[in-house]
Amino acid sequence: MKITAEIIAEIVGARFATDNMRSIVEGLEAYGYERLGLDQPHRLAAYIAQTAHESGRYRYDREIWGPTRAQARYDTRTDLGNTLERDGDGFKYRGRTGIQITGKRNTMRFWHWCKQRFPNRLVPNFVENPDAMNTDPWEGLGPLWYWEENDLNKWSDRGDMETLTKRINGGLNGYADRLSLYIRAALVLLGYGPKDVLLFQQHAGLVVDGDAGPLTRAALHEWLSDGEAMAA
Repeated sequence: MKITAEIIAEIVGARFATDNMRSIVEGLEAYGYERLGLDQPHRLAAYIAQTAHESGRYRYDREIWGPTRAQARYDTRTDLGNTLERDGDGFKYRGRTGIQITGKRNTMRFWHWCKQRFPNRLVPNFVENPDAMNTDPWEGLGPLWYWEENDLNKWSDRGDMETLTKRINGGLNGYADRLSLYIRAALVLLGYGPKDVLLFQQHAGLVVDGDAGPLTRAALHEWLSDGEAMAA
């Protein structure tokens, strides 16, 4: 199945689809469906949940800069490919796209990936101009690069949102919100409203209590994996 910006807006609770949502859709159309199998509903639900959280429900396509204490340390984060000198590369290579590509090393990897995957396209030099990552079609491809680079379908196929979150975040920051977005995405892709937990539980033969706990999430994953999702 395929998704639209309007369906994404319904999932995240936005009144209107945004340009960032449309970039996500364009990326899926260009690469995600055919090459990564994100037309499979269980993968798509996980992908939308994680990118929606990382981007503040698609409100932001670049990291909000304080700088916080953690951000101030970016400047000398050699593990991100930045230099040891405080020369401003932490700010220059702050997170961008719907998955928050951060650091010179990841920026360079994404740039090379785009050139390899789209040899007939003129790919901007993201290392020289990181803001170019937030132009189409590259903005919608950023999360797909990260998804492929880190084999995140492996955890989506298992319905393991906890490990998936750790692979993206490095920990479990925002895990409750990611789960909430996954539940909303799964329900909408199955043809329910984003809050129809009770109705789904009734149809799935579960305890009808409105609590989307492990059993309900497992049933959502099973239904999505079995192709019960609505046709888009």
